[in-house]
Amino acid sequence: MLDWRRSLVVGSGWRVPEGDTVYLAAKRLHACLAGQRIDGSDFRLPTLANLDLTGVGVREIRPYGKHLLFRFDDNRTLHTHFRMDGSWHIYRQGQRWSGGPMHSVRVIVSSRIYTCVGYRLHDVTMLQTADEHLVIGHLGPDILDDDFDEGLALENIRSQGNRAIGDVLVDQRVLAGIGNIYRCESLFLTGIAPATPASSLGRDRCATLVTVARTLMMRNRDRASQSTTGDEQRAHFVYGRARQTCRRCHETIATMTAETRPNAQTIFWCPGCQSDS
Repeated sequence: MLDWRRSLVVGSGWRVPEGDTVYLAAKRLHACLAGQRIDGSDFRLPTLANLDLTGVGVREIRPYGKHLLFRFDDNRTLHTHFRMDGSWHIYRQGQRWSGGPMHSVRVIVSSRIYTCVGYRLHDVTMLQTADEHLVIGHLGPDILDDDFDEGLALENIRSQGNRAIGDVLVDQRVLAGIGNIYRCESLFLTGIAPATPASSLGRDRCATLVTVARTLMMRNRDRASQSTTGDEQRAHFVYGRARQTCRRCHETIATMTAETRPNAQTIFWCPGCQSDS
């Protein structure tokens, strides 16, 4: 049951979202809007300022990797991305908005019962549903899709040559949905150092890595928690634990950056447990 004493927040929480965060956002937005007609909309972006969805029916809201797709019954799709700081807040009609300053609102979509407010959204695009490939066609298979194509994911990963596996795992063109938390935790649980060349992983070991990442994310995709240890009080093995003691071998958790692109995130890892660089 939804708790409406506060707004229902679905978003990134000021860090790059993982696929399970986006999946949960889509699930909650779908529960509130699917099968309803839009009573009013407001797009506070120059390119969409004249767009009005009033009277349009909502078929579904679906995630793909870190992207959200609002599909309407007029065969159009609204595409949004959270990036670092975006979020959706869901309010009952008449409920006070509390998601941030009004100047940060980008999209408002209302039904008879709910108002869904998108704060600090990025890559907001309206396109024909048949053209969704223009915004998500470059992505690898979605790790949280019920029909996840593991074979393609393994092929994509192992084709990356000498690129560090720590970089490859968060490359959405290779495999969509994994972010920094599940990168760090799945590499730790499989004993693989972040700097290991992707091509050096045998198919079986690569398959184990993907299976572990998918298992962790599937366990969390229907809830806000992102615990990977099974203990909410000690939620992660290595992520966010720089200079702390490893829960397994008592080595000191180290940090590194595998990516060469700007704004690369810090990888947390254990030199004792992940020694095969």
